[in-house]
Amino acid sequence: MKRLLFVGAAGIAILLVGVTFAAIRMNGFLHTPVAVNGDGLEFEIVSGTSFRAVSDELEQRGIIDDSVLFRLYARWTGQAGNVQAGDYLIKAGTTPLELLQQFTSGAVQLYSFTIIEGWNQWDLLGALHEHPYIDAGLTDEDWPAFLEELGAGDIPHPEGLFLPETYRFPRNSTDRDVLAQAYGLMQSVLAEEWSGRASDAAVTTPYEALILASIVEKETARADERPRISGVFTRRLEKRMRLQTDPTVIYGIGRAFNGNLTRKDLRTDTPYNTYTRRGLPPTPIALPGRDAINAALHPAAGEELYFVATGLDDGSHAFSVTKEQHDAAVAEYLRRLRKKRQ
Repeated sequence: MKRLLFVGAAGIAILLVGVTFAAIRMNGFLHTPVAVNGDGLEFEIVSGTSFRAVSDELEQRGIIDDSVLFRLYARWTGQAGNVQAGDYLIKAGTTPLELLQQFTSGAVQLYSFTIIEGWNQWDLLGALHEHPYIDAGLTDEDWPAFLEELGAGDIPHPEGLFLPETYRFPRNSTDRDVLAQAYGLMQSVLAEEWSGRASDAAVTTPYEALILASIVEKETARADERPRISGVFTRRLEKRMRLQTDPTVIYGIGRAFNGNLTRKDLRTDTPYNTYTRRGLPPTPIALPGRDAINAALHPAAGEELYFVATGLDDGSHAFSVTKEQHDAAVAEYLRRLRKKRQ
């Protein structure tokens, strides 16, 4: 009987030693950083891949040193079935425990896409199609249906509907996914800016604000000039003067524009030719940023009715109250332009 008790006690002791050793080994494995250095390592989990295949690949690539322990812990904690497909960035210092949490939480690597102020619809589509991590299939013909899906109603053009900003997304997101983010943010920003508009703003609807903002955006890249240019256009609208702004004419020409705006172009009537038609064009001509929207809704006070580029390298403009002053500013601009060409 004593012998049996001794054997039993010895067996239990050996078992306890084994369990303790296994626990120490597991704990050490889970809390020892994986073999990743520098800027980290990209690791993709393809949809439908088994956890065994994931753990085996981690060991084969030398990221972890024991795929069996990794699987045992994941299955013991019930996490093996929760791993999400995606493109992950494994950073230096990550432990297997943190790696498993990253895989199960779906903390995939995010990529970025920046919409630039002043882009038109062709610029936007071109950049989306060139992005290596965006699944882009949207075409010019798809805009009407897609805008309706977004809730834009019967607005015919995408200009003005997507806020210039940097957006982040996982690999293989579609162009529609990214644009949905940009549309939602524009709606939020536009509502906020519209609610705080100045009482002397010339526009009567949020969409008109986008139209005027898009013209301001195309006329200057200088933050200090946007309210002044908005003020010029606001006063011209109030006086029923034609806006006479080249960017609207260029947009009306469309993709056929060759970079050279001629007198014939200025005389050729289109819905966007503000030399031949009064008021705002029917739609925005570009994607305006928040600052341009703010400027459209907060025009600077003053009497200036004209502006023209100075020809200086700082991108500035000369503002004038009278036509005579404006003509003199235009002459000075042309003089500087000729001098640069010499």
